[in-house]
Amino acid sequence: MATFLFDSTVFGPVKSRRLGISLGVNLLPNNSKLCNYNCIYCECGLNKKTSAAAVLPTHKNVREMLENRLCEMMLAGEPLDVITFAGNGEPTLHPDFGIIVSETTFLKQAYFPAARIAVLTNGTMLHRKDVAEGLRKADMTIIKIDSAVDETYITLNQPSGNISVEDIVKKIGKFNGKFILQTMFIHGSFNGIPVDNTTEYEVEQWIKLVHKIKPESVMVYTIDREPAVKDIKKVSQARLQEIASQVKSLGIKVTVYSFVFHLYYKI
Repeated sequence: MATFLFDSTVFGPVKSRRLGISLGVNLLPNNSKLCNYNCIYCECGLNKKTSAAAVLPTHKNVREMLENRLCEMMLAGEPLDVITFAGNGEPTLHPDFGIIVSETTFLKQAYFPAARIAVLTNGTMLHRKDVAEGLRKADMTIIKIDSAVDETYITLNQPSGNISVEDIVKKIGKFNGKFILQTMFIHGSFNGIPVDNTTEYEVEQWIKLVHKIKPESVMVYTIDREPAVKDIKKVSQARLQEIASQVKSLGIKVTVYSFVFHLYYKI
């Protein structure tokens, strides 16, 4: 089982084939996962049951570490295209997410005014006012929805609590299409039960969802590293291109990626 985890709050920068030079910010615990999803394809591994309270960096810690790194990069003449909130789980679970994004916006303007701010999120915390406001301040809000079919959504993402696809759709409706949709396509089995979000029916329902929420653009991708569940397999590039062509027919920009671009931002 995969167990890739970040061991620091600020990491990188790394060269992203899509975003350019990217500096990552992990608002979750170092070396442990904290997420309200338990995706069966996640290379951070499946969630571990623990009674210990998660230790999160304070917004002051984040600000200090981020400013130190930005200052180092500026003085060294290093380029920076984007600051990306990702890491060991769902970044919007942090209770001070909104404050942190605001402070990051200030730091970005002071050190790298041309850089952008990106957030990778599953969209489940949009009912929190500070999260919604924080995401509106980001230049790129990237929201994942892996299936339009509740049964498949629950199998793939194993969300905490009673959450449906329609719940997510209602929440992201507040953004009036000002977000990027990302979808992970996989097939295989989980606990002996077949799972495949690339079937004709699955894609048909997903295309209807894309048409309904009308994102600025769509990211289509599959796994390229060891998933949490060994029986999960990658989808062929040919099939991804077929799915992408249906998005294009809606007049929506779509890009197919052959690498993982998940909530932990490792490229």
